[in-house]
Amino acid sequence: MPTVLVPLAEGFEEIEAFAPVDLLRRAGVEVTTAALADGIHVTGRSGITAHADTPLAAVLERDYDLIFLPGGAGVKHLRADPRVRELVLKQHAAGRWLAAICAAPVVLFDCGLLTARRYTAHFSVAGELPDILADERIVTDDKITTSRGAGTAIDFGLHLAGLLTDPAKSADISKAICF
Repeated sequence: MPTVLVPLAEGFEEIEAFAPVDLLRRAGVEVTTAALADGIHVTGRSGITAHADTPLAAVLERDYDLIFLPGGAGVKHLRADPRVRELVLKQHAAGRWLAAICAAPVVLFDCGLLTARRYTAHFSVAGELPDILADERIVTDDKITTSRGAGTAIDFGLHLAGLLTDPAKSADISKAICF
């Protein structure tokens, strides 16, 4: 069973986190949500408090097939946390999948991973991302997948499910949710 880690920081965008998490779990993927803070409760940008599976500190030594970074105002906390940078760089060095949506591709950019790659992100961070493909909903380049924002979250989740399992399984889920 493929595994995914989703770090959740205060101010994360709920749709961007939970739509892909839901779709990945429907595909049979083991998804672990991890709060950046010491506890397991994290409040998103719309005031919805999530009950994460674990604090990030408890899973730092574990390997995952994919690390997925949701966007929103919480990206500033992802960028500032050296553990997130270390996880992203370790994941990349191991040749495993990374995914980021909305503003979160700036974390990958900060790690030097978007140079000479195709990627997209939310227009709010376009000034920081010199080669953004602003009109693309989802872009996969090697083992890095990026997406634009909340409005692309279902497409993004189905895409990730197809990458980690089987495109046919993703298509079945799409049909089942009437997408």
